Amino acid sequence: MAIKFTKYHGLGNDFILIDNRSSSLPVVTPEQAIKLCDRHFGIGADGVIFALPGENGTDYTMRIFNSDGSEPEMCGNGIRCLAGFLADLEGESRNQDSYRIHTLGGVMTPQLLADGQVKVDMGLPRLLASEIPTTLTPNEEKVISQPLEVAGETWHVTCVNMGNPHCITFVEDVAAIELETIGPKFEHHPAFPQRINTEFIQVVRRDYLKMRVWERGAGITLACGTGACASLVAGVLTGKCDRAATVELPGGPLQIEWSEIDQRVYMTGPAERVFTGKL
Repeated sequence: MAIKFTKYHGLGNDFILIDNRSSSLPVVTPEQAIKLCDRHFGIGADGVIFALPGENGTDYTMRIFNSDGSEPEMCGNGIRCLAGFLADLEGESRNQDSYRIHTLGGVMTPQLLADGQVKVDMGLPRLLASEIPTTLTPNEEKVISQPLEVAGETWHVTCVNMGNPHCITFVEDVAAIELETIGPKFEHHPAFPQRINTEFIQVVRRDYLKMRVWERGAGITLACGTGACASLVAGVLTGKCDRAATVELPGGPLQIEWSEIDQRVYMTGPAERVFTGKL
């Protein structure tokens, strides 16, 4: 069976997009996704994203397999790429600039802007320990600046669920963090029973953060949209940053706002088509 695909990236966080609108189940298995994401023997990507029929009144459904075959609830850079992909699929028949997309992390609404950027309503951040989930505090308490022992060092972490779980810690210099060593230890720490994405954040100014990320199931990536959103929320909760800021990732900047009006988080950034193919 031949399957058409399109390669997209959001600030270097790259994905294989597949038109899966004719079926409610992904046409590629997790095992096949691992092979497709291999950068030497496959197409190469951080994950495979499927555009499926909408559920519960939404326009479309998004599912994603990470490069290790695991399935996250949501992906911020990925949903921007999906919005661009859907616009390509609809072509001249497209009559809308925003989509309501069902994900395992809730309904997300990306909007295609005139300048080519995509703005996504990422919804409300979830802050209780039971919503992460984590054992760092009692279930109905927030996890803000809690001590966590990792690799013989005490880190103060704040946890935020933005459709998927994040652990954020603020550091003096993100460039000095040995991500490939420390990242897996955070991801598989027993305090996080469903594993965790981890962001290391350097506050340059109250409206400008630098971020490096270890993603659950993907490892080191050039960008993480949900992580950027979670990091701004963590910065506000700890009094380190404003409610709107630029988050600089290795792949480039995202504009993040935690609205004081509706308490929802908004992410704006690029989604770029790289190439199309058939597998």
